[in-house]
Amino acid sequence: MNSEVSASTNSTQHGLPVLHPLYYLDNFELVLDWVRSRYDDVLNAEEKQFIADFPNLPQASRALFVRMVMRRGELFRRSKLSYAEIGDIEKAMRALLELGWVKEDPALDLPAVFDLLLKPELAAAFSLTPAQKQLKKSDLLAQLMQTAAAEQQDSELCIHAPAASVASAPSAPPAPFSAWHPNSGDIVWQIQVKELCHRLRLIFFGNAHQDWSEFVLADLGIYQYETIAFPPEARGFQSRRDVDDYLALQACRDAFDLLGSTTSDQEAYAQETRDLLPKIHQIQIDNAWIERRRHRLLFQMGQAIEKLQDWPLALDLYRCSTYPGARQRCIRVLEKMGESAAALELLNQALAAPESDAEHQQLMRSAPRLNRKLGLQKPEKKTVAPVETLHLQLPYPTEDFYVEHVVREHLHQDGAPVFYVENALLNSLLGLLCWPAIFKALPGAFFHPFHRGPVDLNSEDFVQRRADDFAHCFTLLESDAYRDRIRQTYAEKYGKQSPFVFWETLDEELLEMALHCIPARDLRHWFTRILSDIKSNRSGFPDLIQFYPERGAYQLIEVKGPGDKLQDNQLRLIEFCQQHGLPISVCYLRWQEDAP
Repeated sequence: MNSEVSASTNSTQHGLPVLHPLYYLDNFELVLDWVRSRYDDVLNAEEKQFIADFPNLPQASRALFVRMVMRRGELFRRSKLSYAEIGDIEKAMRALLELGWVKEDPALDLPAVFDLLLKPELAAAFSLTPAQKQLKKSDLLAQLMQTAAAEQQDSELCIHAPAASVASAPSAPPAPFSAWHPNSGDIVWQIQVKELCHRLRLIFFGNAHQDWSEFVLADLGIYQYETIAFPPEARGFQSRRDVDDYLALQACRDAFDLLGSTTSDQEAYAQETRDLLPKIHQIQIDNAWIERRRHRLLFQMGQAIEKLQDWPLALDLYRCSTYPGARQRCIRVLEKMGESAAALELLNQALAAPESDAEHQQLMRSAPRLNRKLGLQKPEKKTVAPVETLHLQLPYPTEDFYVEHVVREHLHQDGAPVFYVENALLNSLLGLLCWPAIFKALPGAFFHPFHRGPVDLNSEDFVQRRADDFAHCFTLLESDAYRDRIRQTYAEKYGKQSPFVFWETLDEELLEMALHCIPARDLRHWFTRILSDIKSNRSGFPDLIQFYPERGAYQLIEVKGPGDKLQDNQLRLIEFCQQHGLPISVCYLRWQEDAP
Protein backbone atom coordinates (compact mmCIF):
# COMPACT_ATOMS: atom_id res chain seq x y z
CA MET A 1 0.00 0.00 0.00
CA ASN A 2 1.27 3.49 -0.78
CA SER A 3 3.01 5.21 2.12
CA GLU A 4 1.03 8.37 1.36
CA VAL A 5 -2.25 6.65 2.17
CA SER A 6 -1.37 4.82 5.36
CA ALA A 7 -0.09 6.27 8.60
CA SER A 8 -2.32 4.48 11.08
CA THR A 9 0.02 1.99 12.72
CA ASN A 10 2.69 2.67 15.30
CA SER A 11 3.57 -0.68 16.86
CA THR A 12 3.19 -4.41 16.48
CA GLN A 13 1.79 -7.14 18.68
CA HIS A 14 2.33 -10.84 18.02
CA GLY A 15 3.76 -9.88 14.63
CA LEU A 16 0.66 -7.91 13.60
CA PRO A 17 0.41 -4.12 13.34
CA VAL A 18 -1.46 -2.37 16.14
CA LEU A 19 -3.68 0.53 15.10
CA HIS A 20 -3.24 3.69 17.10
CA PRO A 21 -6.43 5.00 18.76
CA LEU A 22 -7.29 7.64 16.15
CA TYR A 23 -6.54 5.49 13.08
CA TYR A 24 -10.05 6.04 11.72
CA LEU A 25 -9.69 9.83 11.89
CA ASP A 26 -6.38 9.67 10.01
CA ASN A 27 -7.99 7.59 7.29
CA PHE A 28 -11.02 9.88 6.97
CA GLU A 29 -8.78 12.95 6.72
CA LEU A 30 -6.66 11.20 4.12
CA VAL A 31 -9.78 10.69 1.99
CA LEU A 32 -10.71 14.35 2.34
CA ASP A 33 -7.20 15.44 1.32
CA TRP A 34 -7.18 13.02 -1.62
CA VAL A 35 -10.59 14.19 -2.86
CA ARG A 36 -9.76 17.87 -2.36
CA SER A 37 -6.46 17.64 -4.23
CA ARG A 38 -7.70 15.53 -7.14
CA TYR A 39 -11.39 16.37 -7.51
CA ASP A 40 -11.68 20.03 -6.61
CA ASP A 41 -13.33 20.80 -9.96
CA VAL A 42 -15.82 17.96 -9.40
CA LEU A 43 -16.97 18.91 -5.89
CA ASN A 44 -20.06 21.01 -5.31
CA ALA A 45 -20.14 24.00 -2.95
CA GLU A 46 -21.50 22.00 -0.02
CA GLU A 47 -18.78 19.37 -0.29
CA LYS A 48 -16.03 21.99 -0.60
CA GLN A 49 -17.33 23.80 2.47
CA PHE A 50 -17.40 20.57 4.47
CA ILE A 51 -13.80 19.74 3.54
CA ALA A 52 -12.73 23.29 4.47
CA ASP A 53 -14.55 23.25 7.83
CA PHE A 54 -13.55 19.79 9.01
CA PRO A 55 -9.87 20.50 9.94
CA ASN A 56 -10.92 23.51 12.04
CA LEU A 57 -12.88 21.36 14.50
CA PRO A 58 -11.33 20.19 17.77
CA GLN A 59 -9.74 16.77 17.42
CA ALA A 60 -12.28 15.14 19.74
CA SER A 61 -15.16 16.55 17.67
CA ARG A 62 -13.59 15.30 14.44
CA ALA A 63 -13.05 11.87 15.92
CA LEU A 64 -16.61 11.64 17.21
CA PHE A 65 -18.00 12.71 13.85
CA VAL A 66 -16.02 10.05 12.00
CA ARG A 67 -17.12 7.40 14.50
CA MET A 68 -20.73 8.30 13.71
CA VAL A 69 -20.13 8.32 9.96
CA MET A 70 -18.65 4.84 10.08
CA ARG A 71 -21.45 3.36 12.16
CA ARG A 72 -24.78 2.11 10.85
CA GLY A 73 -27.65 4.55 10.45
CA GLU A 74 -28.07 8.24 11.25
CA LEU A 75 -29.46 8.11 14.80
CA PHE A 76 -27.28 7.72 17.89
CA ARG A 77 -28.06 7.57 21.60
CA ARG A 78 -25.73 9.35 23.98
CA SER A 79 -25.59 6.24 26.15
CA LYS A 80 -24.30 4.17 23.21
CA LEU A 81 -21.42 6.51 22.34
CA SER A 82 -18.38 5.84 24.49
CA TYR A 83 -14.81 6.08 23.23
CA ALA A 84 -11.80 6.33 25.53
CA GLU A 85 -9.72 8.25 22.98
CA ILE A 86 -12.46 10.90 22.64
CA GLY A 87 -13.35 11.41 26.27
CA ASP A 88 -16.28 13.75 27.06
CA ILE A 89 -18.81 12.91 24.32
CA GLU A 90 -21.17 15.82 25.01
CA LYS A 91 -18.30 18.30 24.95
CA ALA A 92 -17.05 16.87 21.64
CA MET A 93 -20.58 17.04 20.23
CA ARG A 94 -21.00 20.80 20.79
CA ALA A 95 -18.95 21.88 17.76
CA LEU A 96 -20.88 19.44 15.54
CA LEU A 97 -24.21 20.82 16.76
CA GLU A 98 -23.08 24.39 16.16
CA LEU A 99 -22.12 23.60 12.56
CA GLY A 100 -25.46 21.88 11.99
CA TRP A 101 -23.79 18.61 11.06
CA VAL A 102 -25.63 16.91 13.91
CA LYS A 103 -29.14 17.65 15.24
CA GLU A 104 -30.16 17.04 18.83
CA ASP A 105 -33.48 15.41 19.72
CA PRO A 106 -34.78 15.13 16.16
CA ALA A 107 -38.38 14.29 15.23
CA LEU A 108 -38.77 10.51 14.92
CA ASP A 109 -41.48 8.25 13.57
CA LEU A 110 -42.57 5.09 15.34
CA PRO A 111 -40.27 2.63 13.48
CA ALA A 112 -37.26 4.86 14.24
CA VAL A 113 -38.15 4.87 17.94
CA PHE A 114 -38.46 1.08 17.91
CA ASP A 115 -35.04 0.82 16.32
CA LEU A 116 -33.52 2.89 19.13
CA LEU A 117 -35.23 1.39 22.18
CA LEU A 118 -34.78 -1.97 23.84
CA LYS A 119 -37.79 -4.09 24.76
CA PRO A 120 -37.94 -3.00 28.45
CA GLU A 121 -37.67 0.65 27.35
CA LEU A 122 -40.57 0.20 24.95
CA ALA A 123 -42.69 -1.13 27.81
CA ALA A 124 -41.98 2.01 29.82
CA ALA A 125 -42.44 4.41 26.90
CA PHE A 126 -45.75 2.95 25.67
CA SER A 127 -47.27 1.50 28.83
CA LEU A 128 -47.52 -1.93 27.23
CA THR A 129 -50.01 -4.49 28.45
CA PRO A 130 -48.71 -7.83 29.75
CA ALA A 131 -49.78 -9.46 26.47
CA GLN A 132 -47.95 -6.87 24.41
CA LYS A 133 -44.79 -7.39 26.46
CA GLN A 134 -44.73 -11.00 25.27
CA LEU A 135 -44.65 -10.02 21.59
CA LYS A 136 -41.50 -9.82 19.53
CA LYS A 137 -40.42 -6.27 18.68
CA SER A 138 -41.39 -6.69 15.04
CA ASP A 139 -44.86 -8.00 15.93
CA LEU A 140 -45.36 -5.28 18.51
CA LEU A 141 -44.39 -2.60 16.00
CA ALA A 142 -46.82 -4.01 13.46
CA GLN A 143 -49.60 -4.00 16.06
CA LEU A 144 -48.92 -0.42 17.14
CA MET A 145 -48.69 0.73 13.54
CA GLN A 146 -52.07 -0.86 12.87
CA THR A 147 -53.47 0.83 15.95
CA ALA A 148 -51.97 4.11 14.81
CA ALA A 149 -53.65 3.83 11.43
CA ALA A 150 -57.02 3.11 13.04
CA GLU A 151 -56.67 5.99 15.50
CA GLN A 152 -55.64 8.32 12.69
CA GLN A 153 -58.78 7.38 10.79
CA ASP A 154 -60.88 7.99 13.91
CA SER A 155 -59.27 11.39 14.46
CA GLU A 156 -60.20 12.44 10.94
CA LEU A 157 -63.83 11.56 11.72
CA CYS A 158 -63.76 13.31 15.07
CA ILE A 159 -61.68 16.42 14.62
CA HIS A 160 -62.59 17.89 18.00
CA ALA A 161 -61.50 14.85 20.02
CA PRO A 162 -58.91 15.64 22.74
CA ALA A 163 -55.33 15.04 21.64
CA ALA A 164 -53.58 12.03 23.19
CA SER A 165 -50.17 12.40 24.79
CA VAL A 166 -47.29 11.67 22.46
CA ALA A 167 -45.78 9.11 24.78
CA SER A 168 -48.94 7.03 25.01
CA ALA A 169 -50.41 7.48 21.53
CA PRO A 170 -48.64 5.65 18.70
CA SER A 171 -50.92 7.55 16.35
CA ALA A 172 -48.93 10.74 17.06
CA PRO A 173 -47.00 12.20 14.13
CA PRO A 174 -43.19 12.26 14.20
CA ALA A 175 -42.02 13.84 17.44
CA PRO A 176 -38.75 14.39 19.33
CA PHE A 177 -37.30 11.41 21.14
CA SER A 178 -37.74 13.28 24.41
CA ALA A 179 -41.48 13.35 23.76
CA TRP A 180 -41.70 9.66 22.92
CA HIS A 181 -39.79 8.63 26.04
CA PRO A 182 -39.62 11.59 28.48
CA ASN A 183 -38.13 9.55 31.33
CA SER A 184 -35.33 7.86 29.41
CA GLY A 185 -32.65 10.24 30.66
CA ASP A 186 -30.92 9.79 27.31
CA ILE A 187 -30.19 12.09 24.38
CA VAL A 188 -30.61 11.21 20.69
CA TRP A 189 -28.49 12.84 18.00
CA GLN A 190 -29.01 12.62 14.26
CA ILE A 191 -26.16 13.15 11.84
CA GLN A 192 -27.31 15.46 9.06
CA VAL A 193 -24.50 15.13 6.51
CA LYS A 194 -24.03 11.38 6.22
CA GLU A 195 -25.15 11.39 2.57
CA LEU A 196 -22.52 14.04 1.86
CA CYS A 197 -19.87 11.80 3.43
CA HIS A 198 -21.12 8.86 1.36
CA ARG A 199 -20.67 11.00 -1.77
CA LEU A 200 -17.11 11.86 -0.78
CA ARG A 201 -16.43 8.17 -0.19
CA LEU A 202 -17.92 7.40 -3.60
CA ILE A 203 -15.74 10.01 -5.30
CA PHE A 204 -12.66 8.54 -3.60
CA PHE A 205 -13.37 4.89 -4.41
CA GLY A 206 -15.26 5.33 -7.67
CA ASN A 207 -17.84 2.77 -6.52
CA ALA A 208 -20.46 2.30 -3.82
CA HIS A 209 -19.37 -1.11 -2.52
CA GLN A 210 -15.95 -0.29 -1.05
CA ASP A 211 -16.05 1.32 2.37
CA TRP A 212 -13.87 2.50 5.24
CA SER A 213 -12.90 -1.06 6.16
CA GLU A 214 -10.49 -1.06 3.19
CA PHE A 215 -8.18 1.21 5.18
CA VAL A 216 -8.23 -1.01 8.24
CA LEU A 217 -7.55 -4.18 6.27
CA ALA A 218 -4.63 -2.45 4.57
CA ASP A 219 -3.31 -0.97 7.82
CA LEU A 220 -3.36 -4.42 9.42
CA GLY A 221 -1.55 -5.91 6.45
CA ILE A 222 -4.42 -8.26 5.66
CA TYR A 223 -4.68 -6.73 2.19
CA GLN A 224 -1.69 -5.32 0.33
CA TYR A 225 -2.14 -3.27 -2.83
CA GLU A 226 0.11 -2.44 -5.74
CA THR A 227 1.54 1.08 -5.73
CA ILE A 228 0.06 2.94 -8.69
CA ALA A 229 0.95 6.31 -10.16
CA PHE A 230 -2.10 8.57 -10.35
CA PRO A 231 -1.80 11.17 -13.12
CA PRO A 232 -4.51 13.88 -13.18
CA GLU A 233 -6.51 12.04 -15.84
CA ALA A 234 -6.57 8.83 -13.73
CA ARG A 235 -9.80 9.71 -11.98
CA GLY A 236 -13.03 7.83 -11.67
CA PHE A 237 -15.12 10.96 -12.17
CA GLN A 238 -14.04 13.56 -14.70
CA SER A 239 -16.90 15.95 -13.99
CA ARG A 240 -19.70 16.62 -11.54
CA ARG A 241 -22.07 15.16 -14.06
CA ASP A 242 -20.27 11.82 -13.75
CA VAL A 243 -20.95 11.80 -10.00
CA ASP A 244 -24.60 12.70 -10.49
CA ASP A 245 -24.98 10.06 -13.23
CA TYR A 246 -23.46 7.40 -10.98
CA LEU A 247 -25.77 8.33 -8.11
CA ALA A 248 -28.82 8.34 -10.39
CA LEU A 249 -27.91 4.93 -11.79
CA GLN A 250 -27.19 3.59 -8.30
CA ALA A 251 -30.62 4.78 -7.19
CA CYS A 252 -32.14 2.72 -10.01
CA ARG A 253 -30.02 -0.26 -9.02
CA ASP A 254 -31.10 0.06 -5.38
CA ALA A 255 -34.77 0.37 -6.40
CA PHE A 256 -34.51 -2.77 -8.54
CA ASP A 257 -32.73 -4.73 -5.81
CA LEU A 258 -35.42 -3.66 -3.34
CA LEU A 259 -38.11 -5.16 -5.58
CA GLY A 260 -36.70 -8.62 -5.04
CA SER A 261 -37.14 -8.39 -1.28
CA THR A 262 -40.41 -6.43 -1.08
CA THR A 263 -42.54 -7.46 -4.07
CA SER A 264 -43.83 -11.02 -4.26
CA ASP A 265 -46.53 -10.41 -6.88
CA GLN A 266 -45.04 -11.17 -10.29
CA GLU A 267 -47.19 -8.71 -12.21
CA ALA A 268 -46.34 -5.91 -9.80
CA TYR A 269 -42.66 -6.86 -9.98
CA ALA A 270 -42.71 -6.69 -13.79
CA GLN A 271 -44.62 -3.42 -13.84
CA GLU A 272 -42.29 -1.73 -11.36
CA THR A 273 -39.33 -2.98 -13.39
CA ARG A 274 -40.94 -1.54 -16.51
CA ASP A 275 -41.42 1.78 -14.70
CA LEU A 276 -37.69 1.89 -13.91
CA LEU A 277 -36.67 1.71 -17.56
CA PRO A 278 -37.35 5.37 -18.48
CA LYS A 279 -35.39 6.51 -15.42
CA ILE A 280 -32.42 4.40 -16.49
CA HIS A 281 -32.56 5.57 -20.10
CA GLN A 282 -32.88 9.25 -19.28
CA ILE A 283 -29.48 9.29 -17.55
CA GLN A 284 -27.23 10.81 -20.22
CA ILE A 285 -23.99 9.02 -19.37
CA ASP A 286 -20.76 9.91 -21.19
CA ASN A 287 -18.36 8.07 -18.84
CA ALA A 288 -17.36 4.67 -20.26
CA TRP A 289 -17.13 2.71 -17.02
CA ILE A 290 -20.41 4.12 -15.68
CA GLU A 291 -22.04 3.24 -19.00
CA ARG A 292 -20.81 -0.35 -18.57
CA ARG A 293 -22.56 -0.40 -15.21
CA ARG A 294 -25.82 0.66 -16.89
CA HIS A 295 -25.61 -2.15 -19.45
CA ARG A 296 -24.87 -4.69 -16.74
CA LEU A 297 -27.90 -3.51 -14.76
CA LEU A 298 -30.16 -3.82 -17.80
CA PHE A 299 -28.85 -7.32 -18.45
CA GLN A 300 -29.46 -8.39 -14.84
CA MET A 301 -32.96 -6.93 -14.97
CA GLY A 302 -33.55 -8.92 -18.15
CA GLN A 303 -32.46 -12.11 -16.40
CA ALA A 304 -34.86 -11.49 -13.52
CA ILE A 305 -37.78 -10.78 -15.86
CA GLU A 306 -36.96 -13.75 -18.07
CA LYS A 307 -37.40 -15.99 -15.03
CA LEU A 308 -40.93 -14.61 -14.75
CA GLN A 309 -41.49 -15.53 -18.41
CA ASP A 310 -42.46 -11.99 -19.29
CA TRP A 311 -40.88 -12.42 -22.71
CA PRO A 312 -41.65 -8.98 -24.26
CA LEU A 313 -40.22 -7.07 -21.30
CA ALA A 314 -37.20 -9.36 -21.07
CA LEU A 315 -36.56 -8.82 -24.78
CA ASP A 316 -36.75 -5.03 -24.37
CA LEU A 317 -34.23 -5.16 -21.54
CA TYR A 318 -31.78 -7.40 -23.38
CA ARG A 319 -32.02 -5.30 -26.54
CA CYS A 320 -31.07 -2.23 -24.53
CA SER A 321 -27.94 -3.92 -23.17
CA THR A 322 -24.56 -4.54 -24.77
CA TYR A 323 -23.40 -6.57 -21.77
CA PRO A 324 -21.77 -9.88 -22.79
CA GLY A 325 -24.45 -12.52 -23.26
CA ALA A 326 -27.33 -10.10 -23.94
CA ARG A 327 -27.52 -10.91 -27.64
CA GLN A 328 -27.65 -14.63 -27.00
CA ARG A 329 -30.45 -14.10 -24.46
CA CYS A 330 -32.35 -12.07 -27.06
CA ILE A 331 -32.23 -15.06 -29.39
CA ARG A 332 -33.46 -17.36 -26.65
CA VAL A 333 -36.33 -15.05 -25.68
CA LEU A 334 -37.40 -14.56 -29.32
CA GLU A 335 -37.57 -18.35 -29.61
CA LYS A 336 -39.69 -18.54 -26.46
CA MET A 337 -42.04 -15.95 -27.97
CA GLY A 338 -42.49 -18.11 -31.06
CA GLU A 339 -40.48 -15.69 -33.21
CA SER A 340 -38.19 -18.38 -34.58
CA ALA A 341 -37.45 -16.57 -37.86
CA ALA A 342 -36.35 -13.42 -36.06
CA ALA A 343 -34.33 -15.52 -33.64
CA LEU A 344 -32.55 -17.35 -36.46
CA GLU A 345 -31.82 -14.10 -38.29
CA LEU A 346 -30.19 -12.63 -35.18
CA LEU A 347 -28.36 -15.91 -34.56
CA ASN A 348 -26.83 -15.87 -38.05
CA GLN A 349 -25.74 -12.27 -37.56
CA ALA A 350 -24.09 -13.28 -34.30
CA LEU A 351 -22.37 -16.31 -35.87
CA ALA A 352 -20.80 -14.02 -38.44
CA ALA A 353 -19.09 -12.07 -35.64
CA PRO A 354 -19.42 -13.83 -32.25
CA GLU A 355 -18.45 -11.70 -29.27
CA SER A 356 -16.66 -14.63 -27.62
CA ASP A 357 -16.12 -18.38 -27.71
CA ALA A 358 -18.77 -18.65 -25.01
CA GLU A 359 -21.37 -16.97 -27.21
CA HIS A 360 -20.34 -19.05 -30.22
CA GLN A 361 -20.81 -22.23 -28.20
CA GLN A 362 -24.35 -21.22 -27.21
CA LEU A 363 -25.21 -20.15 -30.73
CA MET A 364 -24.13 -23.48 -32.18
CA ARG A 365 -26.29 -25.21 -29.60
CA SER A 366 -29.36 -23.18 -30.59
CA ALA A 367 -28.86 -23.28 -34.35
CA PRO A 368 -30.04 -26.88 -35.03
CA ARG A 369 -33.19 -26.38 -32.97
CA LEU A 370 -34.16 -23.14 -34.72
CA ASN A 371 -33.48 -24.55 -38.17
CA ARG A 372 -35.59 -27.59 -37.35
CA LYS A 373 -38.50 -25.41 -36.18
CA LEU A 374 -38.40 -23.49 -39.47
CA GLY A 375 -38.09 -26.63 -41.59
CA LEU A 376 -34.58 -25.72 -42.72
CA GLN A 377 -31.56 -27.93 -43.10
CA LYS A 378 -29.65 -28.21 -39.87
CA PRO A 379 -26.08 -26.89 -39.98
CA GLU A 380 -23.45 -29.57 -40.29
CA LYS A 381 -22.43 -30.77 -36.85
CA LYS A 382 -18.82 -30.16 -36.01
CA THR A 383 -16.73 -33.27 -35.46
CA VAL A 384 -15.15 -33.25 -32.04
CA ALA A 385 -12.07 -35.35 -31.40
CA PRO A 386 -12.33 -37.60 -28.36
CA VAL A 387 -10.51 -36.36 -25.31
CA GLU A 388 -8.10 -38.59 -23.44
CA THR A 389 -9.91 -40.18 -20.50
CA LEU A 390 -8.97 -42.03 -17.37
CA HIS A 391 -11.45 -44.23 -15.51
CA LEU A 392 -10.82 -44.93 -11.83
CA GLN A 393 -12.65 -47.11 -9.35
CA LEU A 394 -11.52 -46.36 -5.82
CA PRO A 395 -12.73 -47.30 -2.34
CA TYR A 396 -15.21 -44.89 -0.83
CA PRO A 397 -13.32 -42.72 1.70
CA THR A 398 -14.04 -43.22 5.37
CA GLU A 399 -13.61 -39.50 6.19
CA ASP A 400 -14.87 -36.24 4.67
CA PHE A 401 -13.35 -35.73 1.26
CA TYR A 402 -13.28 -33.88 -2.06
CA VAL A 403 -13.18 -36.11 -5.11
CA GLU A 404 -10.36 -34.00 -6.58
CA HIS A 405 -8.21 -34.63 -3.54
CA VAL A 406 -8.96 -38.35 -3.61
CA VAL A 407 -7.80 -38.56 -7.22
CA ARG A 408 -4.76 -36.40 -6.51
CA GLU A 409 -3.62 -38.72 -3.73
CA HIS A 410 -4.15 -41.77 -5.94
CA LEU A 411 -2.23 -40.41 -8.93
CA HIS A 412 0.58 -38.73 -7.02
CA GLN A 413 4.03 -40.27 -7.40
CA ASP A 414 7.43 -39.17 -6.18
CA GLY A 415 8.62 -38.77 -9.75
CA ALA A 416 5.30 -37.41 -11.03
CA PRO A 417 3.77 -35.14 -8.38
CA VAL A 418 0.16 -33.99 -8.66
CA PHE A 419 -1.11 -30.60 -7.45
CA TYR A 420 -4.64 -29.33 -6.99
CA VAL A 421 -4.60 -26.00 -8.89
CA GLU A 422 -7.89 -25.50 -10.74
CA ASN A 423 -7.89 -21.86 -11.94
CA ALA A 424 -4.95 -20.77 -9.81
CA LEU A 425 -1.80 -21.85 -11.61
CA LEU A 426 -2.05 -20.62 -15.20
CA ASN A 427 -3.79 -17.41 -14.20
CA SER A 428 -1.06 -16.76 -11.66
CA LEU A 429 1.72 -17.32 -14.17
CA LEU A 430 0.04 -14.86 -16.52
CA GLY A 431 -0.39 -12.35 -13.71
CA LEU A 432 3.27 -12.59 -12.70
CA LEU A 433 4.63 -12.32 -16.24
CA CYS A 434 2.36 -9.45 -17.27
CA TRP A 435 2.21 -7.54 -13.96
CA PRO A 436 3.46 -4.25 -15.51
CA ALA A 437 0.83 -4.38 -18.25
CA ILE A 438 -2.03 -5.28 -15.91
CA PHE A 439 -1.19 -2.52 -13.44
CA LYS A 440 -0.34 0.16 -15.98
CA ALA A 441 -1.82 3.48 -14.83
CA LEU A 442 -4.10 4.36 -17.72
CA PRO A 443 -7.05 6.79 -17.56
CA GLY A 444 -10.10 4.98 -16.24
CA ALA A 445 -8.08 2.06 -14.85
CA PHE A 446 -7.20 3.03 -11.27
CA PHE A 447 -8.88 5.72 -9.17
CA HIS A 448 -7.47 5.17 -5.67
CA PRO A 449 -4.86 3.10 -3.78
CA PHE A 450 -7.18 0.17 -2.95
CA HIS A 451 -7.69 -1.49 -6.33
CA ARG A 452 -7.39 -5.27 -6.58
CA GLY A 453 -7.15 -4.83 -10.35
CA PRO A 454 -7.96 -2.39 -13.15
CA VAL A 455 -11.53 -1.10 -13.33
CA ASP A 456 -11.65 -1.89 -17.05
CA LEU A 457 -10.43 -5.48 -16.64
CA ASN A 458 -13.53 -7.01 -18.24
CA SER A 459 -14.04 -4.34 -20.89
CA GLU A 460 -13.65 -5.40 -24.50
CA ASP A 461 -10.71 -3.03 -25.09
CA PHE A 462 -8.71 -3.97 -21.98
CA VAL A 463 -5.95 -5.77 -23.90
CA GLN A 464 -6.11 -3.41 -26.86
CA ARG A 465 -5.38 -0.39 -24.63
CA ARG A 466 -2.27 -2.20 -23.36
CA ALA A 467 -1.33 -4.01 -26.56
CA ASP A 468 2.31 -2.87 -26.64
CA ASP A 469 2.80 -3.72 -22.97
CA PHE A 470 1.40 -7.23 -23.32
CA ALA A 471 3.40 -7.74 -26.51
CA HIS A 472 6.58 -6.83 -24.65
CA CYS A 473 5.75 -9.32 -21.89
CA PHE A 474 5.08 -12.04 -24.47
CA THR A 475 8.47 -11.45 -26.12
CA LEU A 476 10.05 -12.69 -22.89
CA LEU A 477 8.63 -16.13 -23.72
CA GLU A 478 11.07 -16.34 -26.62
CA SER A 479 13.95 -16.96 -24.19
CA ASP A 480 14.52 -17.92 -20.57
CA ALA A 481 13.86 -14.29 -19.65
CA TYR A 482 10.23 -15.12 -18.84
CA ARG A 483 11.31 -17.41 -16.00
CA ASP A 484 13.44 -14.65 -14.48
CA ARG A 485 10.60 -12.15 -14.82
CA ILE A 486 8.07 -14.48 -13.16
CA ARG A 487 10.45 -15.33 -10.29
CA GLN A 488 11.31 -11.66 -9.78
CA THR A 489 7.67 -10.59 -9.73
CA TYR A 490 6.83 -13.40 -7.32
CA ALA A 491 9.53 -12.20 -4.92
CA GLU A 492 8.80 -8.47 -5.23
CA LYS A 493 5.00 -8.52 -5.30
CA TYR A 494 4.25 -11.44 -3.01
CA GLY A 495 0.93 -11.00 -1.23
CA LYS A 496 -0.24 -7.96 -3.18
CA GLN A 497 -3.77 -8.04 -4.50
CA SER A 498 -4.11 -9.09 -8.14
CA PRO A 499 -7.04 -10.23 -10.28
CA PHE A 500 -4.91 -13.11 -11.58
CA VAL A 501 -2.46 -14.25 -8.91
CA PHE A 502 -3.56 -16.81 -6.29
CA TRP A 503 -0.92 -16.39 -3.61
CA GLU A 504 -2.54 -18.92 -1.28
CA THR A 505 -2.04 -21.67 -3.90
CA LEU A 506 1.16 -20.67 -5.65
CA ASP A 507 4.04 -21.58 -3.35
CA GLU A 508 7.67 -21.73 -4.55
CA GLU A 509 7.60 -25.51 -5.08
CA LEU A 510 4.62 -25.31 -7.43
CA LEU A 511 6.04 -22.26 -9.18
CA GLU A 512 9.41 -23.89 -9.89
CA MET A 513 7.79 -27.14 -10.99
CA ALA A 514 5.55 -25.25 -13.42
CA LEU A 515 8.41 -23.19 -14.86
CA HIS A 516 10.41 -26.37 -15.41
CA CYS A 517 7.65 -28.54 -16.91
CA ILE A 518 5.35 -26.20 -18.87
CA PRO A 519 6.97 -25.12 -22.16
CA ALA A 520 6.97 -21.43 -23.11
CA ARG A 521 5.01 -22.35 -26.25
CA ASP A 522 2.19 -23.72 -24.11
CA LEU A 523 2.24 -20.73 -21.79
CA ARG A 524 1.80 -18.43 -24.80
CA HIS A 525 -1.30 -20.38 -25.85
CA TRP A 526 -2.75 -20.34 -22.33
CA PHE A 527 -2.08 -16.65 -21.79
CA THR A 528 -3.49 -15.71 -25.19
CA ARG A 529 -6.68 -17.62 -24.45
CA ILE A 530 -7.19 -16.00 -21.06
CA LEU A 531 -6.66 -12.50 -22.44
CA SER A 532 -9.00 -13.11 -25.37
CA ASP A 533 -11.99 -13.19 -22.99
CA ILE A 534 -10.92 -12.50 -19.43
CA LYS A 535 -14.42 -12.64 -17.98
CA SER A 536 -15.07 -16.17 -19.28
CA ASN A 537 -11.62 -17.68 -19.64
CA ARG A 538 -10.17 -17.07 -16.19
CA SER A 539 -12.25 -20.03 -15.03
CA GLY A 540 -12.91 -23.58 -16.20
CA PHE A 541 -9.36 -24.88 -15.87
CA PRO A 542 -8.86 -28.53 -14.89
CA ASP A 543 -8.68 -29.43 -11.22
CA LEU A 544 -5.28 -31.11 -11.20
CA ILE A 545 -1.90 -30.86 -12.87
CA GLN A 546 0.60 -33.71 -12.92
CA PHE A 547 4.24 -32.91 -13.59
CA TYR A 548 6.90 -35.15 -15.11
CA PRO A 549 10.13 -33.37 -14.13
CA GLU A 550 12.51 -35.87 -15.72
CA ARG A 551 11.15 -35.16 -19.20
CA GLY A 552 9.94 -31.62 -18.57
CA ALA A 553 6.28 -32.36 -19.28
CA TYR A 554 2.88 -31.97 -17.64
CA GLN A 555 -0.73 -33.13 -17.89
CA LEU A 556 -3.89 -31.24 -16.92
CA ILE A 557 -6.56 -33.47 -15.39
CA GLU A 558 -10.23 -32.59 -15.00
CA VAL A 559 -11.87 -34.75 -12.32
CA LYS A 560 -15.49 -35.80 -12.58
CA GLY A 561 -17.13 -37.68 -9.76
CA PRO A 562 -20.11 -40.00 -10.11
CA GLY A 563 -22.90 -38.27 -12.05
CA ASP A 564 -20.81 -35.15 -12.76
CA LYS A 565 -20.61 -33.76 -16.31
CA LEU A 566 -18.33 -31.39 -18.14
CA GLN A 567 -19.49 -27.78 -18.03
CA ASP A 568 -19.63 -25.47 -21.03
CA ASN A 569 -16.46 -23.57 -20.18
CA GLN A 570 -14.65 -26.88 -19.65
CA LEU A 571 -15.81 -28.18 -23.02
CA ARG A 572 -14.52 -25.00 -24.68
CA LEU A 573 -11.19 -25.39 -22.94
CA ILE A 574 -10.85 -29.04 -24.00
CA GLU A 575 -11.53 -28.05 -27.60
CA PHE A 576 -8.89 -25.34 -27.33
CA CYS A 577 -6.38 -27.87 -26.00
CA GLN A 578 -7.10 -30.23 -28.88
CA GLN A 579 -6.60 -27.43 -31.41
CA HIS A 580 -3.21 -26.47 -30.01
CA GLY A 581 -1.89 -29.82 -28.84
CA LEU A 582 -2.03 -29.01 -25.14
CA PRO A 583 -2.02 -32.00 -22.75
CA ILE A 584 -5.38 -32.52 -21.07
CA SER A 585 -7.41 -35.49 -19.90
CA VAL A 586 -10.64 -36.16 -18.03
CA CYS A 587 -10.65 -38.54 -15.08
CA TYR A 588 -14.00 -40.21 -14.33
CA LEU A 589 -14.14 -41.49 -10.80
CA ARG A 590 -16.47 -44.21 -9.53
CA TRP A 591 -16.54 -45.82 -6.13
CA GLN A 592 -15.88 -49.52 -6.03
CA GLU A 593 -19.24 -50.10 -4.33
CA ASP A 594 -20.93 -48.59 -7.42
CA ALA A 595 -19.22 -50.89 -9.88
CA PRO A 596 -21.55 -53.25 -11.79
